Amino acid sequence: MMKVSYSHLAGQFADPEPIFESLRELIKSGDFTLGKQVAELEEKFAGIVGRTPYAVGVGTGTDAIRLPLIALDIGSGDEVITAANTFYATGGAIATTGARPVFVDCRDDFCIDVDKIERAITPKTKAIVPVHLMGAMSNMPRILEIAKAHGLEVVEDACQGMGAELNGKRSGSFGVAGSFSLHPLKNLNVWGDGGIITTNSLELAEKLKKLRNHGLRDRDHCDFFGYNCRLDTLHAVVGLHIVETFDWIIGERRKHADFYDQEFAKIPQMRVAPRDPNMRWVHHNYVVFVDKRRDELLSFLVKQGIEAKVHYPIPLHLQKASEYLGYKKGDFPVAERHAEIMLSLPVHQHLTQDELGYVVDCVRSFFR
Repeated sequence: MMKVSYSHLAGQFADPEPIFESLRELIKSGDFTLGKQVAELEEKFAGIVGRTPYAVGVGTGTDAIRLPLIALDIGSGDEVITAANTFYATGGAIATTGARPVFVDCRDDFCIDVDKIERAITPKTKAIVPVHLMGAMSNMPRILEIAKAHGLEVVEDACQGMGAELNGKRSGSFGVAGSFSLHPLKNLNVWGDGGIITTNSLELAEKLKKLRNHGLRDRDHCDFFGYNCRLDTLHAVVGLHIVETFDWIIGERRKHADFYDQEFAKIPQMRVAPRDPNMRWVHHNYVVFVDKRRDELLSFLVKQGIEAKVHYPIPLHLQKASEYLGYKKGDFPVAERHAEIMLSLPVHQHLTQDELGYVVDCVRSFFR
């Protein structure tokens, strides 16, 4: 029996010595908060996203969603539209500004159904937070059209879509801000929590830099009361090492996903999400639809040593945290159906061809 890990971390940090050497230099400097490495990573990250001259490092990916909304004066009494099938952090980031999350169902590519957005808009709506879930890209051109027509801001939740593209333009470069996570399980990651916000607006970037650091203009002047959610210099040091391999990471994940796509197309009990030829997926997760016996297949794969998972078994609108929003079962049928049939398989950059083949062989074995 072969062991196939879902996580890339053991492979990614098999030789941590180069990072330790950089950390030794950091320790000598004592520059642990907002050190020069933070600015270096911000500059490199803005280059990865492209067409966004500004990037602001923050404490978490959740901060990266929440702070732009706060900077745009969105809060109590306002509504923010987002996808019903997203990770908890998206709803939490909106709710903790004081605004009300308003959910819209998704499509089979895991992204918000743009045809249903306008019916969710009310006089209280101030922004749309599309989610680039599983490494796919939301239909940003259409979302921007809707936002412009209704005078709404757009903040992209690109935490799972780092490096994804639509029509040659990368996630995080469409809206007024793009929100990214550097959590250990993300494609570009650090040794703990971290996040980055991208924007084309110098004014917004400057406000975000103050918001993340108590509202300070400099050491002695506080322009407004802000937050303590800086990206630690230690994490920036780690990120600077990983960012050099980012293109390789994305390339390997895409190659592995292409292999799965080809093989699972031969298994009638499996369905792959539709692939828009104008979209560059980055496969934060590789997800297939198993219309029947999903849970049995999951259990079988785990017993075979394959670390398969379900993202996510209970939709956000049916969580206890969302009870006050008044949603009920049946309100978002696509998101609810996905929760019953989605299965995530290992796709990370350190998998071998033998491991990928073993996953496919085990799936075939189960259905035979």
